[in-house]
Amino acid sequence: MTDKPAETAVTPQADGHEDAAPDESVRDVFARLYADGRAYAAAEADKQKARAGLIGAGVRDAAIFAVVAIMLIFATLVAFLIGLIIALSPQLGPLWATFAVLGASLLVTTGLLLMAKARISRMKKAITP
Repeated sequence: MTDKPAETAVTPQADGHEDAAPDESVRDVFARLYADGRAYAAAEADKQKARAGLIGAGVRDAAIFAVVAIMLIFATLVAFLIGLIIALSPQLGPLWATFAVLGASLLVTTGLLLMAKARISRMKKAITP
């Protein structure tokens, strides 16, 4: 530890010279307070605008990536179904392979839609008083 005390901040009112302190009226103090408040509000508004801009850009980018991902999922599903038709063509023939893949796809789709309907019905029962 040191024997020397720490230095303190010097303000015009606390520097020990009462005659050096500025004579501010209450009106001047309130005018300065008002100006400082306006400056703070303007800075805060600018900060929130910048924050909203960053959030908007992030949401926009995320939406673009999600749309591209969904498009790729659909393209992959179409490619899979076409490949399945091609793979089944030697055993069933092209027309029957198409019908088999179509029927299986419709069965899976119907099952998924029935499961979605059941979830919605369960949710409606849970939220009704």
